[in-house]
Amino acid sequence: MKRATKLMMALALLAVTLAPVSQGLAGEKKPLIQMAILLDTSNSMDGLINQAKSELWKIVNEFAMAKQGGVRPQLQVALYEYGNDNIKTKGYVRMVLPLTDDLDKVSEELFALRTLGGSEYCGQVIDSAVTDLKWSKSNNDLKVIFIAGNEPFTQGPIDYRKSCKSAITSGIVVNTIHCGSSEEGVKGKWKDGAMLADGRYMHIDQNKAVAHIAAPQDKEIAELGAELNKTYLAYGSAGAAAAARQQAQDANASSVSASTATQRAVFKSSYQYDNDAWDLVDAVDNDKVKLEDLKDEELPENMRKMSTEERKAFIADNAKKRNETQEKIRKLNDERKKYVADKRREMQESEGDPLDSVMIKAVREQGEKRNFEFNAE
Repeated sequence: MKRATKLMMALALLAVTLAPVSQGLAGEKKPLIQMAILLDTSNSMDGLINQAKSELWKIVNEFAMAKQGGVRPQLQVALYEYGNDNIKTKGYVRMVLPLTDDLDKVSEELFALRTLGGSEYCGQVIDSAVTDLKWSKSNNDLKVIFIAGNEPFTQGPIDYRKSCKSAITSGIVVNTIHCGSSEEGVKGKWKDGAMLADGRYMHIDQNKAVAHIAAPQDKEIAELGAELNKTYLAYGSAGAAAAARQQAQDANASSVSASTATQRAVFKSSYQYDNDAWDLVDAVDNDKVKLEDLKDEELPENMRKMSTEERKAFIADNAKKRNETQEKIRKLNDERKKYVADKRREMQESEGDPLDSVMIKAVREQGEKRNFEFNAE
Protein backbone atom coordinates (compact mmCIF):
# COMPACT_ATOMS: atom_id res chain seq x y z
CA MET A 1 0.00 0.00 0.00
CA LYS A 2 2.83 2.38 0.87
CA ARG A 3 4.53 1.70 -2.44
CA ALA A 4 1.28 2.38 -4.30
CA THR A 5 0.81 5.63 -2.37
CA LYS A 6 4.36 6.73 -3.15
CA LEU A 7 3.86 5.88 -6.82
CA MET A 8 0.67 7.91 -6.98
CA MET A 9 2.37 10.86 -5.28
CA ALA A 10 5.29 10.64 -7.70
CA LEU A 11 2.94 10.58 -10.71
CA ALA A 12 1.00 13.52 -9.32
CA LEU A 13 4.22 15.47 -8.80
CA LEU A 14 5.32 14.65 -12.35
CA ALA A 15 1.99 15.83 -13.72
CA VAL A 16 2.29 19.13 -11.84
CA THR A 17 5.86 19.57 -13.06
CA LEU A 18 5.01 18.88 -16.71
CA ALA A 19 1.74 20.83 -16.85
CA PRO A 20 3.28 24.30 -17.19
CA VAL A 21 5.59 22.99 -19.94
CA SER A 22 2.70 21.65 -21.99
CA GLN A 23 0.65 24.79 -21.45
CA GLY A 24 3.63 26.90 -22.44
CA LEU A 25 4.07 24.97 -25.69
CA ALA A 26 0.40 25.19 -26.51
CA GLY A 27 0.31 28.91 -25.72
CA GLU A 28 3.40 29.85 -27.67
CA LYS A 29 3.10 32.91 -29.89
CA LYS A 30 3.73 32.79 -33.60
CA PRO A 31 7.32 33.46 -34.62
CA LEU A 32 7.88 37.04 -35.73
CA ILE A 33 9.56 38.60 -38.73
CA GLN A 34 10.06 42.30 -38.04
CA MET A 35 11.37 44.54 -40.79
CA ALA A 36 12.09 48.28 -40.64
CA ILE A 37 12.52 50.00 -44.00
CA LEU A 38 14.51 53.24 -43.83
CA LEU A 39 14.28 55.23 -47.07
CA ASP A 40 16.25 58.29 -48.11
CA THR A 41 13.66 60.76 -49.45
CA SER A 42 16.03 63.51 -50.52
CA ASN A 43 15.81 65.02 -54.01
CA SER A 44 17.63 62.29 -55.94
CA MET A 45 15.65 59.38 -54.53
CA ASP A 46 12.45 59.39 -56.60
CA GLY A 47 13.64 56.23 -58.35
CA LEU A 48 14.16 54.47 -55.02
CA ILE A 49 10.65 55.35 -53.84
CA ASN A 50 9.20 54.16 -57.15
CA GLN A 51 11.01 50.82 -56.82
CA ALA A 52 9.67 50.44 -53.27
CA LYS A 53 6.11 51.12 -54.47
CA SER A 54 6.55 48.70 -57.34
CA GLU A 55 8.03 45.81 -55.38
CA LEU A 56 6.44 46.02 -51.90
CA TRP A 57 3.99 43.18 -52.52
CA LYS A 58 6.59 40.92 -54.10
CA ILE A 59 8.83 41.45 -51.05
CA VAL A 60 6.12 40.73 -48.48
CA ASN A 61 4.93 37.68 -50.46
CA GLU A 62 8.29 36.15 -49.59
CA PHE A 63 7.16 36.05 -45.95
CA ALA A 64 3.80 34.53 -46.83
CA MET A 65 5.70 31.39 -47.85
CA ALA A 66 7.97 31.28 -44.78
CA LYS A 67 7.77 28.86 -41.86
CA GLN A 68 9.74 28.28 -38.68
CA GLY A 69 9.41 24.82 -37.19
CA GLY A 70 6.35 24.27 -39.37
CA VAL A 71 4.65 27.42 -38.01
CA ARG A 72 3.93 30.41 -40.21
CA PRO A 73 5.26 33.68 -38.74
CA GLN A 74 3.58 37.01 -38.20
CA LEU A 75 5.01 39.82 -40.32
CA GLN A 76 5.43 43.36 -39.03
CA VAL A 77 6.80 46.23 -41.10
CA ALA A 78 7.90 49.71 -40.00
CA LEU A 79 8.62 52.62 -42.33
CA TYR A 80 10.98 55.58 -41.83
CA GLU A 81 12.03 58.39 -44.11
CA TYR A 82 15.14 60.50 -43.66
CA GLY A 83 17.10 63.25 -45.43
CA ASN A 84 14.09 65.35 -46.41
CA ASP A 85 13.82 69.11 -45.77
CA ASN A 86 10.12 68.73 -45.02
CA ILE A 87 11.04 66.76 -41.89
CA LYS A 88 11.34 69.29 -39.10
CA THR A 89 12.39 66.87 -36.35
CA LYS A 90 15.97 66.45 -35.18
CA GLY A 91 18.24 64.83 -37.75
CA TYR A 92 15.66 65.03 -40.57
CA VAL A 93 14.22 61.67 -39.46
CA ARG A 94 10.53 60.70 -39.40
CA MET A 95 8.89 57.50 -38.24
CA VAL A 96 6.22 57.15 -40.89
CA LEU A 97 4.78 53.99 -39.31
CA PRO A 98 5.75 51.90 -36.27
CA LEU A 99 5.94 48.11 -36.60
CA THR A 100 2.55 47.00 -37.91
CA ASP A 101 0.91 44.04 -39.60
CA ASP A 102 -1.43 46.38 -41.53
CA LEU A 103 0.27 46.17 -44.93
CA ASP A 104 -2.46 48.25 -46.58
CA LYS A 105 -1.41 51.12 -44.31
CA VAL A 106 2.25 50.57 -45.22
CA SER A 107 1.33 50.79 -48.91
CA GLU A 108 -0.76 53.92 -48.32
CA GLU A 109 2.09 55.70 -46.57
CA LEU A 110 4.65 54.55 -49.12
CA PHE A 111 2.62 56.05 -51.96
CA ALA A 112 2.34 59.31 -49.99
CA LEU A 113 6.13 59.83 -49.70
CA ARG A 114 7.58 62.81 -51.55
CA THR A 115 11.25 63.73 -52.07
CA LEU A 116 12.84 67.09 -51.22
CA GLY A 117 16.45 68.24 -50.59
CA GLY A 118 17.87 67.49 -47.17
CA SER A 119 20.83 66.04 -45.30
CA GLU A 120 21.04 62.25 -44.98
CA TYR A 121 22.06 61.08 -41.51
CA CYS A 122 22.25 57.27 -41.58
CA GLY A 123 23.52 56.88 -38.02
CA GLN A 124 20.64 59.03 -36.77
CA VAL A 125 17.84 57.12 -38.52
CA ILE A 126 19.26 53.71 -37.49
CA ASP A 127 19.49 54.92 -33.88
CA SER A 128 15.87 56.10 -34.02
CA ALA A 129 14.65 52.76 -35.42
CA VAL A 130 16.56 50.73 -32.84
CA THR A 131 15.44 52.92 -29.94
CA ASP A 132 11.86 53.81 -30.80
CA LEU A 133 10.40 50.64 -32.32
CA LYS A 134 8.98 47.81 -30.21
CA TRP A 135 11.33 45.01 -31.21
CA SER A 136 10.83 41.43 -30.09
CA LYS A 137 13.00 40.23 -27.21
CA SER A 138 13.20 36.68 -28.59
CA ASN A 139 16.40 35.50 -30.26
CA ASN A 140 14.33 33.15 -32.43
CA ASP A 141 12.53 36.02 -34.18
CA LEU A 142 14.00 37.66 -37.27
CA LYS A 143 14.63 41.38 -36.75
CA VAL A 144 16.07 43.30 -39.70
CA ILE A 145 16.64 46.87 -40.79
CA PHE A 146 17.01 47.83 -44.45
CA ILE A 147 18.45 51.28 -44.98
CA ALA A 148 18.70 52.69 -48.52
CA GLY A 149 20.34 55.92 -49.67
CA ASN A 150 23.16 57.44 -51.69
CA GLU A 151 25.14 59.86 -49.50
CA PRO A 152 28.12 58.80 -47.31
CA PHE A 153 27.08 56.66 -44.34
CA THR A 154 29.25 58.80 -42.10
CA GLN A 155 27.16 61.99 -42.12
CA GLY A 156 25.32 63.39 -39.11
CA PRO A 157 25.80 63.86 -35.37
CA ILE A 158 25.37 60.17 -34.41
CA ASP A 159 28.25 57.86 -35.37
CA TYR A 160 26.97 55.06 -37.60
CA ARG A 161 29.35 52.65 -35.85
CA LYS A 162 27.62 53.28 -32.53
CA SER A 163 24.14 52.86 -34.06
CA CYS A 164 25.02 49.62 -35.90
CA LYS A 165 26.67 48.09 -32.84
CA SER A 166 23.65 49.04 -30.73
CA ALA A 167 21.38 47.34 -33.27
CA ILE A 168 23.20 44.01 -33.35
CA THR A 169 23.53 44.02 -29.56
CA SER A 170 19.71 43.92 -29.55
CA GLY A 171 19.69 41.15 -32.16
CA ILE A 172 18.70 43.51 -35.00
CA VAL A 173 20.57 42.95 -38.27
CA VAL A 174 21.31 46.05 -40.37
CA ASN A 175 21.35 45.63 -44.16
CA THR A 176 22.62 48.54 -46.21
CA ILE A 177 21.55 49.35 -49.78
CA HIS A 178 23.68 51.94 -51.51
CA CYS A 179 21.96 53.65 -54.42
CA GLY A 180 24.90 53.88 -56.79
CA SER A 181 28.05 51.96 -57.61
CA SER A 182 29.44 49.32 -55.30
CA GLU A 183 32.82 51.07 -55.10
CA GLU A 184 31.27 54.39 -54.14
CA GLY A 185 29.21 52.69 -51.45
CA VAL A 186 32.27 50.99 -50.00
CA LYS A 187 34.12 54.32 -49.87
CA GLY A 188 31.09 55.89 -48.19
CA LYS A 189 31.18 53.20 -45.44
CA TRP A 190 27.88 51.54 -46.41
CA LYS A 191 29.60 48.16 -46.43
CA ASP A 192 31.27 48.89 -43.10
CA GLY A 193 27.90 49.65 -41.52
CA ALA A 194 26.45 46.33 -42.67
CA MET A 195 29.47 44.34 -41.47
CA LEU A 196 29.25 45.90 -38.00
CA ALA A 197 25.65 44.63 -37.61
CA ASP A 198 25.94 41.17 -39.23
CA GLY A 199 24.10 42.51 -42.27
CA ARG A 200 24.56 42.43 -45.98
CA TYR A 201 25.92 45.27 -48.12
CA MET A 202 24.11 45.71 -51.42
CA HIS A 203 23.94 48.30 -54.17
CA ILE A 204 21.27 49.12 -56.72
CA ASP A 205 20.66 51.55 -59.53
CA GLN A 206 17.70 53.39 -58.04
CA ASN A 207 16.79 54.87 -61.42
CA LYS A 208 16.66 51.53 -63.21
CA ALA A 209 13.20 50.68 -64.46
CA VAL A 210 12.01 47.44 -62.89
CA ALA A 211 11.42 44.81 -65.56
CA HIS A 212 7.91 43.34 -65.37
CA ILE A 213 7.11 40.23 -67.38
CA ALA A 214 3.44 40.18 -68.33
CA ALA A 215 1.81 36.78 -67.82
CA PRO A 216 -1.51 35.47 -69.19
CA GLN A 217 -2.71 34.89 -65.62
CA ASP A 218 -2.26 38.54 -64.52
CA LYS A 219 -5.67 39.80 -65.62
CA GLU A 220 -7.66 37.02 -63.95
CA ILE A 221 -5.61 37.22 -60.73
CA ALA A 222 -6.22 40.98 -60.52
CA GLU A 223 -9.96 40.47 -61.13
CA LEU A 224 -10.10 37.84 -58.41
CA GLY A 225 -8.27 40.24 -56.09
CA ALA A 226 -11.09 42.73 -56.65
CA GLU A 227 -13.66 39.97 -56.04
CA LEU A 228 -12.04 39.29 -52.66
CA ASN A 229 -12.98 42.78 -51.52
CA LYS A 230 -16.68 41.92 -51.82
CA THR A 231 -16.27 39.28 -49.08
CA TYR A 232 -15.05 41.84 -46.52
CA LEU A 233 -17.65 43.03 -44.02
CA ALA A 234 -16.47 46.26 -42.42
CA TYR A 235 -17.51 46.73 -38.80
CA GLY A 236 -16.86 49.21 -36.00
CA SER A 237 -15.56 52.77 -36.13
CA ALA A 238 -12.51 51.89 -38.26
CA GLY A 239 -14.32 49.67 -40.76
CA ALA A 240 -15.36 52.11 -43.47
CA ALA A 241 -11.96 53.83 -43.64
CA ALA A 242 -10.09 50.52 -43.73
CA ALA A 243 -12.29 49.14 -46.51
CA ALA A 244 -11.69 52.33 -48.52
CA ARG A 245 -7.94 51.97 -47.91
CA GLN A 246 -8.06 48.40 -49.20
CA GLN A 247 -9.58 49.53 -52.50
CA ALA A 248 -7.24 52.52 -52.76
CA GLN A 249 -4.17 50.30 -52.43
CA ASP A 250 -5.55 48.00 -55.13
CA ALA A 251 -5.73 51.08 -57.35
CA ASN A 252 -2.22 52.20 -56.36
CA ALA A 253 -0.78 48.79 -57.22
CA SER A 254 -2.60 48.75 -60.56
CA SER A 255 -1.26 52.23 -61.37
CA VAL A 256 2.32 50.90 -61.19
CA SER A 257 2.02 47.78 -63.35
CA ALA A 258 -0.04 44.64 -63.97
CA SER A 259 2.68 42.66 -62.21
CA THR A 260 2.44 44.83 -59.08
CA ALA A 261 -1.35 44.42 -59.06
CA THR A 262 -0.87 40.66 -59.36
CA GLN A 263 1.60 40.54 -56.48
CA ARG A 264 -0.82 42.48 -54.28
CA ALA A 265 -3.69 40.12 -55.14
CA VAL A 266 -1.45 37.16 -54.33
CA PHE A 267 -0.64 38.67 -50.95
CA LYS A 268 -4.37 39.16 -50.30
CA SER A 269 -4.81 35.42 -50.87
CA SER A 270 -2.27 34.56 -48.16
CA TYR A 271 -2.75 33.92 -44.44
CA GLN A 272 -0.68 37.05 -43.73
CA TYR A 273 -3.45 39.31 -45.02
CA ASP A 274 -5.51 39.34 -41.82
CA ASN A 275 -7.90 42.21 -41.17
CA ASP A 276 -9.65 41.21 -37.96
CA ALA A 277 -9.45 44.80 -36.68
CA TRP A 278 -12.12 45.87 -39.17
CA ASP A 279 -13.47 42.82 -41.07
CA LEU A 280 -16.14 40.61 -39.49
CA VAL A 281 -15.09 37.45 -41.34
CA ASP A 282 -11.54 37.58 -39.97
CA ALA A 283 -12.69 38.88 -36.59
CA VAL A 284 -15.15 36.01 -36.04
CA ASP A 285 -12.69 33.43 -37.37
CA ASN A 286 -10.00 34.69 -34.97
CA ASP A 287 -12.42 35.02 -32.01
CA LYS A 288 -11.65 38.74 -31.98
CA VAL A 289 -15.29 39.70 -31.45
CA LYS A 290 -18.52 38.09 -30.32
CA LEU A 291 -21.21 38.82 -32.87
CA GLU A 292 -23.84 39.06 -30.13
CA ASP A 293 -21.91 41.88 -28.41
CA LEU A 294 -21.85 44.19 -31.44
CA LYS A 295 -24.39 46.99 -31.63
CA ASP A 296 -26.50 47.31 -34.77
CA GLU A 297 -24.79 50.57 -35.73
CA GLU A 298 -21.39 48.82 -35.65
CA LEU A 299 -22.47 46.36 -38.34
CA PRO A 300 -22.60 46.80 -42.13
CA GLU A 301 -25.92 48.36 -43.06
CA ASN A 302 -27.18 45.27 -44.90
CA MET A 303 -26.70 43.14 -41.75
CA ARG A 304 -28.52 45.34 -39.26
CA LYS A 305 -32.00 43.91 -39.86
CA MET A 306 -30.79 40.29 -39.83
CA SER A 307 -31.34 37.96 -36.89
CA THR A 308 -28.27 36.63 -35.07
CA GLU A 309 -28.53 33.32 -36.91
CA GLU A 310 -28.88 35.07 -40.27
CA ARG A 311 -25.80 37.17 -39.47
CA LYS A 312 -23.77 34.08 -38.64
CA ALA A 313 -24.87 32.39 -41.85
CA PHE A 314 -24.03 35.51 -43.89
CA ILE A 315 -20.52 35.70 -42.40
CA ALA A 316 -19.97 31.97 -43.00
CA ASP A 317 -21.08 32.35 -46.63
CA ASN A 318 -18.61 35.20 -47.20
CA ALA A 319 -15.84 33.20 -45.52
CA LYS A 320 -16.54 30.31 -47.91
CA LYS A 321 -16.49 32.59 -50.96
CA ARG A 322 -13.23 34.17 -49.76
CA ASN A 323 -11.50 30.84 -49.26
CA GLU A 324 -12.58 29.66 -52.71
CA THR A 325 -11.38 32.86 -54.36
CA GLN A 326 -8.06 32.78 -52.52
CA GLU A 327 -7.51 29.18 -53.59
CA LYS A 328 -8.13 30.15 -57.24
CA ILE A 329 -5.56 32.95 -56.94
CA ARG A 330 -2.97 30.63 -55.42
CA LYS A 331 -3.41 28.07 -58.22
CA LEU A 332 -3.19 30.73 -60.92
CA ASN A 333 -0.10 32.17 -59.24
CA ASP A 334 1.61 28.76 -59.33
CA GLU A 335 1.01 28.70 -63.11
CA ARG A 336 2.16 32.30 -63.41
CA LYS A 337 5.44 31.72 -61.60
CA LYS A 338 6.31 28.87 -63.98
CA TYR A 339 5.45 31.03 -66.99
CA VAL A 340 7.60 33.95 -65.76
CA ALA A 341 10.53 31.66 -64.93
CA ASP A 342 10.39 30.13 -68.42
CA LYS A 343 10.23 33.57 -70.05
CA ARG A 344 13.26 34.75 -68.09
CA ARG A 345 15.22 31.74 -69.26
CA GLU A 346 14.18 32.35 -72.87
CA MET A 347 15.24 35.97 -72.66
CA GLN A 348 18.42 34.97 -70.81
CA GLU A 349 17.60 37.84 -68.51
CA SER A 350 19.25 38.09 -65.14
CA GLU A 351 17.22 39.73 -62.42
CA GLY A 352 19.94 42.32 -61.92
CA ASP A 353 19.83 44.26 -58.71
CA PRO A 354 16.46 45.96 -58.24
CA LEU A 355 15.32 46.67 -54.69
CA ASP A 356 13.16 43.57 -54.32
CA SER A 357 15.92 41.24 -55.50
CA VAL A 358 18.54 42.39 -53.01
CA MET A 359 16.06 42.52 -50.11
CA ILE A 360 14.69 39.02 -50.76
CA LYS A 361 18.18 37.53 -50.99
CA ALA A 362 19.16 39.13 -47.67
CA VAL A 363 15.95 38.08 -45.88
CA ARG A 364 16.30 34.46 -47.00
CA GLU A 365 19.93 34.32 -45.95
CA GLN A 366 19.32 35.87 -42.52
CA GLY A 367 16.03 34.08 -41.93
CA GLU A 368 17.64 30.69 -42.48
CA LYS A 369 20.04 31.49 -39.62
CA ARG A 370 16.92 31.78 -37.41
CA ASN A 371 15.55 28.47 -38.75
CA PHE A 372 13.04 30.08 -41.11
CA GLU A 373 12.35 28.16 -44.30
CA PHE A 374 11.40 29.84 -47.58
CA ASN A 375 9.86 28.21 -50.63
CA ALA A 376 11.87 28.86 -53.75
CA GLU A 377 9.96 30.58 -56.56
